[in-house]
Amino acid sequence: MKKSFEQSRSVWMDTEKIPAESQLTERTSTEVCIVGAGIAGLSTAYLLTRAGKSVVVVDDGPIGGGMTARTTAHLVNALDDRYFELERLHGEEVTRLAAESHTAAIDQIEAIVAAEDIDCEFERLDGYLFVPPRESKQILDDELAAAHKAGLTEIEKVERVPWDSYDTGAALRFPRQAQFHPLKYLRGLAQAIKKSGGRIYTQTHAKEIEGGKQARVDTTGGGVVTAGSVVVATNTPVNDLLTIHTKQAAYQTYVIGARIPRGSVPRGLYWDTPDPYHYLRLETIGAGAAAYDVLIVGGEDHKTGQQDDANKRYAALERWTRYRFPMVEGIEYRWSGEVMEPIDGLAFIGRNPMDAKNVFIATGDSGNGMTHGTIAGMLLTDLVMGRQNDWEKIYDPARITLKALPEFARENLNVAAQYADLIVAGDVDSVDEIKPGAGAIISRGLSKVAAYRAPTGELCELSAVCPHLGCIVNWNSAENTWDCPCHGSRYEARGKVIQGPANSDLAVWEKVAEEKTADGKQHTTG
Repeated sequence: MKKSFEQSRSVWMDTEKIPAESQLTERTSTEVCIVGAGIAGLSTAYLLTRAGKSVVVVDDGPIGGGMTARTTAHLVNALDDRYFELERLHGEEVTRLAAESHTAAIDQIEAIVAAEDIDCEFERLDGYLFVPPRESKQILDDELAAAHKAGLTEIEKVERVPWDSYDTGAALRFPRQAQFHPLKYLRGLAQAIKKSGGRIYTQTHAKEIEGGKQARVDTTGGGVVTAGSVVVATNTPVNDLLTIHTKQAAYQTYVIGARIPRGSVPRGLYWDTPDPYHYLRLETIGAGAAAYDVLIVGGEDHKTGQQDDANKRYAALERWTRYRFPMVEGIEYRWSGEVMEPIDGLAFIGRNPMDAKNVFIATGDSGNGMTHGTIAGMLLTDLVMGRQNDWEKIYDPARITLKALPEFARENLNVAAQYADLIVAGDVDSVDEIKPGAGAIISRGLSKVAAYRAPTGELCELSAVCPHLGCIVNWNSAENTWDCPCHGSRYEARGKVIQGPANSDLAVWEKVAEEKTADGKQHTTG
């Protein structure tokens, strides 16, 4: 497998290709403009068009080309942040509404699949939460009690996960969870949106987003959208400089796809409880006698841009998997994705703080992006339509959770520490040390340069300063990207932005001759 962001392909990217849409190059108007054509953006567009609204969707890549293509696509009301933790932070009523919303999201996806006849492998199945060997099972009892109080009374404690190859010990069984093929689902949503009169433009980068009486989205291709409302559904907001980004943190998570004989592992969703934890599901490839299963296993998370050891993490996932599933025949897929972790365990869906009342965001999905994205579609549709929704308060992006202040302080102290890279030495002393296909940070006087040498030997030099808030990016050798360790912005090797909150490319490094100033000392600028 080639090592680049574009070619590190998930199983979904390898088994479904959604046709490209045209680029927006002219002025147009609509009732709602949605920036982002992933699960949140298209769910919102679909439900708004069904409600009679005119909608324009713009995305700077293909449909589903962001994190939706890199998910493991669990559809669950078994939440990553645990019900007993949500209850501690928010109380029983908020926890009940969180459980209700994720349950409703699974039901909503199922209803859309049926209504639009979308062939996306939607399947109801059980989910299992288990504890690693020799660790206390108290977490299972705590989670069972909290989940029951949240209204999920069908959850039960069982003796073990139904694997023949490995005895997990006691586990919680979550009935009526689900899975699907996320890109096949988005293809169906896109077709339904266009059928209802919605317009979708890809390869269309929203460079400026403004709210107000007449909201406006300017794009790099010259297109302009004026709208009554704007929804920013870009995984992390590209229109918010600071507020939301102090309340969530970007983490890189890793996934392998292991080939196993068909039927050797029971179909289901599986999760364990360490930090970072592991999550598993199955995907069947092919048909008939040639069909086989891919066991999809994820985990080994770390903060984006703060480690460059992907091969070590993939190896750890493989060891973990082979120990429990000796029938593994080989590793067919390796990919990574970025997860936005809110400090208080709940997503941020609603009106953007410090912005006009007609600009909405959806972010903070934690590890439950598919259901959070669908919740966003349901909630934002109600907000745009002026309808009451009981979930509005719990997902309010402006909320302050006092009990989460220690986590707020920890994450933001971590961010502050990253600015030390402004004064430390670079990765290498000379660009001559950079091998073809690799990148490194070089110090030039007081400035930092992100230098990438293409496989052909050509050198590309960029400013290493992230345009978002000035942090120094780091090279990701597994994906061939520049990753910001402060708030998770990511860029292709040649500087094109591929993940917010930054909304512009890394600047091209311009060499400027050293000039003597009046004090007689030499200074380098660039």
